[in-house]
Amino acid sequence: MKKVIIIGASGHAKVIADIIIRSGDELVGFLDDNTELPEKIIGYPYLGEISDYVKFSGCLFIIGIGNNRGRERLAGEMDVQWYTAIHPSAQIAMDTSIGEGTAVMANAVVNTSARVGKHCIINTGAVIEHDNCLADYVHVSPNAALCGTVSVGRLTHIGAGAVVKNNTSVCENVIVGAGGAVVADITESGTYVGVPVRKLIKNK
Repeated sequence: MKKVIIIGASGHAKVIADIIIRSGDELVGFLDDNTELPEKIIGYPYLGEISDYVKFSGCLFIIGIGNNRGRERLAGEMDVQWYTAIHPSAQIAMDTSIGEGTAVMANAVVNTSARVGKHCIINTGAVIEHDNCLADYVHVSPNAALCGTVSVGRLTHIGAGAVVKNNTSVCENVIVGAGGAVVADITESGTYVGVPVRKLIKNK
């Protein structure tokens, strides 16, 4: 049994807490810089601010923060062993690769020969089809579907219910809006919405 501490105490963190418990590991508690949090969060202790992680030797950590850049920043600042959270109901093919610190939520599918980077979020019911390649700090939102042989760059967020056509590449630092349909390569960072998607704004 692994002892796990979650960085963050938001709704997303509570979903990860459920995965840890259902996986048979021990949830030690939450670290968050909001010092006004209650002593217990869904029945588990608020342990202090994020910088207090150094007090907890022997624990694994996972970042329970939905913001891609927030996860990137914390992962770069913390010298710890990372926990990978995979819900028991997720369908993970045997020859996949899932990076440390990644969370795979309930009923998600990661299919054969897919590669998922570090500190990604594969949210509830998302589908990562065969031969996909997701870079670090990607978030694929609930019920989004990436068809076969899709490539997704660092820090990109695929919105809820969005679809990415097979054999398509999405570059880094892109937001695809909820329900969007990506039918051609996206080669410039920005926010894209619609069916098919069109560029709305350029991301910094």
